[in-house]
Amino acid sequence: MSRQVTIIGGGVIGLCSAYYLNRQGHSVTVIEKGDITDGTSFGNAGYISPSHFIPLASPGTVSKGLKWMLSSSSPFYIKPRWDWDLVKWLICFRKNANERTVKHNAPHLNNILRLSRELTSQIKNDIGNSFHMEEKGCLMMFQTEGTEKHEKELAREAIQFGLEPRVITGKEVQDLEPEVEVNVRGAVLYPTDCHLHPGEFMQALKEYLVRAGVNFQLHTAVTGFEKNSAKVLAVITDKGKFKTDELVIAAGSWLPVVARWLDLRILLQAGKGYSITYPNMKKNLHYPAILVDDRVAMTPMGDNLRMGGTMEISGLNSPIIIKRAEAIFRAASKYYPHLDLKFPAPEKIWSGLRPLTPDGLPYIGRHSAFSNLTIAGGHAMLGLSLAAGTGKLVEEIVGRNGTSIEISAFAVERFGRQQH
Repeated sequence: MSRQVTIIGGGVIGLCSAYYLNRQGHSVTVIEKGDITDGTSFGNAGYISPSHFIPLASPGTVSKGLKWMLSSSSPFYIKPRWDWDLVKWLICFRKNANERTVKHNAPHLNNILRLSRELTSQIKNDIGNSFHMEEKGCLMMFQTEGTEKHEKELAREAIQFGLEPRVITGKEVQDLEPEVEVNVRGAVLYPTDCHLHPGEFMQALKEYLVRAGVNFQLHTAVTGFEKNSAKVLAVITDKGKFKTDELVIAAGSWLPVVARWLDLRILLQAGKGYSITYPNMKKNLHYPAILVDDRVAMTPMGDNLRMGGTMEISGLNSPIIIKRAEAIFRAASKYYPHLDLKFPAPEKIWSGLRPLTPDGLPYIGRHSAFSNLTIAGGHAMLGLSLAAGTGKLVEEIVGRNGTSIEISAFAVERFGRQQH
């Protein structure tokens, strides 16, 4: 049965949800506070990564985080401040960063990663590959003996999840990169991974959805909801009221802010990431790579090169910290010593917010407070990797059909039903 579905959020999760809902014949409206030309879905590394099956909340994350968190140039930084929501999130994160939780969560993350990888290729075939999707794999590169050991252990786990990683030497890495010098001990190549230009993907998806009849309400801020005890009846915005049969909240790092208009609390923190993009590279990388020792991602995008990384938990409206972008730049120079790049002016440094749950799994599912409310968020650094799979699951949830994979691990209220 066709329904009027309203999606709050025009990031990659919102657009992929609109894609699948529209294909099922639903009437879809996307409400977005911006104009879908910027945001986390645009400036990220562009990875579709089944290799990332270990959730962010994993053993060692807390100990490393405590060591790094007070250094503003480290891979992981928490801005010191009094924030009760942050305190609760940190307590819950620490509780989940253990082997038992990872052992439970990794198979579920693997399932949605594999589903999403397959569906992303189908979207490419449907709307056309104007976003330069390349299905050649991704390198996890290491410079130290300790990191090499860790990555090889992960590769053995990956085999158990149906992936086919290949451990290669530093010389073999260099052979894959004929145009640039590479300084590494070796790498693990994950051939099922792929990459694309995320901004061009967003543009292509939006243009397709407009042609397909999806209604976009841009530059539109949500100010409240009309509801009764059982359902959300309408979304109230600064541009008017939009009645709805089904509501999907896919608001990224602003998910808790939107949810509070419904008197709901969602445990989630925004993690800022940075990227620098260099256009018109005469000699570019051939393979995307994660510089594991420094937690930096490198992605060739046509003639462009993007480097990005870091995790900074400092709130929704914190300014850019230049030292964090400088750390990314230095890491790239360590691994690729002769790229001949200059550190950019501050206005050329991009930053975006990634929504972090306390256990590293997204929120995907209905909320019991309202019978027509679906939440899709908390995808952390895997928003693009999980977007197609999440969109498909949202369509199945809204249609009240069975889901393609088991989704209980993504339950929206797994940390308790919290209401104001």
